[in-house]
Amino acid sequence: MNPLAFFQSPTSAALSSGSRSINPSIARSRSLIINHLTVNYRSMQALSDVSFVVHPGSLVGIFGPNGAGKSTLVKAMLGLTPRVAGEVFYKGQLLAEQLECTAYVPQRSQIDWSFPASVWDVVLMGRVRKSGYFHRFSATSRRIAASALERVGMADYRDRRIGELSGGQQQRVFLARSLAQEAEVFIFDEPFVGVDQKTEDILFRIFRELANAGKIVLLVNHDLGETITHFDQLILLNRELIASGDRTHVLTPDNMTRAYGGHVRFFGNQAA
Repeated sequence: MNPLAFFQSPTSAALSSGSRSINPSIARSRSLIINHLTVNYRSMQALSDVSFVVHPGSLVGIFGPNGAGKSTLVKAMLGLTPRVAGEVFYKGQLLAEQLECTAYVPQRSQIDWSFPASVWDVVLMGRVRKSGYFHRFSATSRRIAASALERVGMADYRDRRIGELSGGQQQRVFLARSLAQEAEVFIFDEPFVGVDQKTEDILFRIFRELANAGKIVLLVNHDLGETITHFDQLILLNRELIASGDRTHVLTPDNMTRAYGGHVRFFGNQAA
């Protein structure tokens, strides 16, 4: 995939009109509201009637087994996958109609790493919406991009081709690009796959800083180990919402059996 494709807006066909009533006070807030979201993939139902709310200042982990619909969920939220029913709201408006507020980093496997772009080029892409297409980047945009590279520890690699970097370095560059967007909602799909421990520590540190600054940060993740303690809220899926809330509420034996089936062990608890 061409990295520029990440800035394309969803088509109107990707939007549905099947929303249901929402508490007006929540709808007017800066919360992210997923309202009865249903998605089909070909002839199969990928997600069924998923609803939850994420409040500002939250670091949220989206968990579930392979095929549970985690990536489908975030793509449908952004209007990148058509929805059968339901809507996604942010600040009382459709999220897909205000993507300038949102930074999205897909799975590394979906990115064409042979695309001839430097680290600096990729990070500057995060300023396209602010600067306007086909316009020169301002001094302010260049300063913000440089600051984002410094923040993830990749300033010394700014002239390197993105395809020449390690997996962890590539993930840090795309994190820098998302920081350069100055977004309010950050969505990362499997950001820890193929990264080193240093990169994982940097990612979690910056994710926490963003949440502490009042941003919404959603991570699709598969690790039920010690890293699960980083999250303020967990979303547990298996084509439907199994549970949403803090670890104590979500990581119960019954919920884990519903999501994963059989026996599953996870950090700090055991599901039988």
